[in-house]
Amino acid sequence: MKKHSFSISSFILILLMSIVACQKAPKYPELKPWKTYDEKALIDSSEQNENQRLRYKRIQSLALDRDKIIETIKVQLEDFTAEKYEELYPLIYDRSIKELQDFIARGKLNYKLLTQWYLYRIAITETDQGLSVNAIISINPYAVTKAEYLDSGREDKDHPIFGMPILLKDNINTKDMPTTAGAMALQNNFTESDAYIVENLKNKGAVILGKVNLSEWANFLCAGCPNGYSAIGGQTLNPYGRGKFDTGGSSSGSAASVAVNYAVAAVGTETSGSILSPASQQSLVGLKPTVQNKHQEGIIPISSTLDTPGPISRNVNDNQILYSAMFDVDMPEDDKNFQENEFRFGAFKSLMADSLYKNAVEKLKKDGFQILEVEPESMDFSGFLALLNGDMKRDLKSYFIKYTADSVTVKSVADVVKFNSSDSLTNIPYDQARLDGILEQDLNDRELDSIRQKLISSGKSYFDAVMDNNDLDAVLSINNYHASQAAVAIYPAITVPMGFRVSGEPAGLTFIAKSREEDKLFQMALRFESVIDLD
Repeated sequence: MKKHSFSISSFILILLMSIVACQKAPKYPELKPWKTYDEKALIDSSEQNENQRLRYKRIQSLALDRDKIIETIKVQLEDFTAEKYEELYPLIYDRSIKELQDFIARGKLNYKLLTQWYLYRIAITETDQGLSVNAIISINPYAVTKAEYLDSGREDKDHPIFGMPILLKDNINTKDMPTTAGAMALQNNFTESDAYIVENLKNKGAVILGKVNLSEWANFLCAGCPNGYSAIGGQTLNPYGRGKFDTGGSSSGSAASVAVNYAVAAVGTETSGSILSPASQQSLVGLKPTVQNKHQEGIIPISSTLDTPGPISRNVNDNQILYSAMFDVDMPEDDKNFQENEFRFGAFKSLMADSLYKNAVEKLKKDGFQILEVEPESMDFSGFLALLNGDMKRDLKSYFIKYTADSVTVKSVADVVKFNSSDSLTNIPYDQARLDGILEQDLNDRELDSIRQKLISSGKSYFDAVMDNNDLDAVLSINNYHASQAAVAIYPAITVPMGFRVSGEPAGLTFIAKSREEDKLFQMALRFESVIDLD
């Protein structure tokens, strides 16, 4: 994690001393058991935050069995010690996929040790009150077994994702772990099949390490509530400022887990800003791809019009690798071609007062890019919430019918609302205004489709008017500032770290291009990453 705000060196030293003092080494590392702590001080202090989304009612989950998570990790750490963790630290911490694969090729590391290192790191960090970011919901009990199999050489290594531990947002189906969307109603939702993107990842040799927390129902439950909270996972915290900075949502756990090095990379999902927001808030690269229905298969939905999964990583090349594996598209033969392209960008006049944005624009200008200051006409978003309401009412019901386990009793949004109301303290401490709004809305399919087409047309016009008239390849934004416009336009976007505010809060430069121009976005992002100085 860049500018990491905490250290575990003192804990490791104490742990090493205790191991040396023992006459017989333990079978596996002495991992601390999880202990519930008094969270009142953190909650009380959060009331002073001007940002309502940083005012917490609860930090720790009332439902998550953290001891079960630790036990699932422990049984996979046979022969792995604190000394081994410390020894491997410089080989793994903040390393890129290319670096990790090189170390493995040279015999300095293998896939089993890589997987165990991340599991150990999750355990010692998530059980520490002062370090935990509440990112993990479940751990794959077969992760190390898969890594050992990959080490055996019995499977061809034909993609750079091979052997890389990946975490998934917990609205993405996996056979080996429940898929909950952070909701109590889906606590025991074991699906019979993996999501389309998970099948692709497994087929290319990725190690699915576990599932991570999210804003419950992908941020379509409560209105104005904290990003990163779910009844199952509790409150995800931003490691750059625990309780001080917003995690962004809804893929908060995906971003926080990558920021603190719990995995090589993670998968998030976005409807409108849910990848761009948490990635930029935690100094990461996040891609929101062009929406394609096939990619939505096996993912708990908000809107089939707008939903898409996407990669979150520490650098652009890792993002491109994960994207390639998720969607089964070819990696470019030579990633150096990004240096050969000259792009024309549009910079928003209204954002030039932002010092980080202005600096990023100047960096790109000095690198030879042409940048025009633009200001699109304001966009009419009327009907946006109605579209999400109508899509979720229909799409969630379809998901329940097709995927949920027999033990899941809810079969519609109305069922979820009723379930939550049976124990509001546990299930919905911030209420469920978004779900209530779905039930209150009464639009037929024709009316909903009219809204859908109007919004898509408006979104495309918003960007096309400046892009086409000025021959632009992309427009430049900040974080998720224009995520909603990109969402309804069905345009892809990628955010790349561009620096830190005076407060220490990260921010990202976001590139928005036209549909199915992901390769172009990666070239832009690689070029920007090569010229921006984050030190």
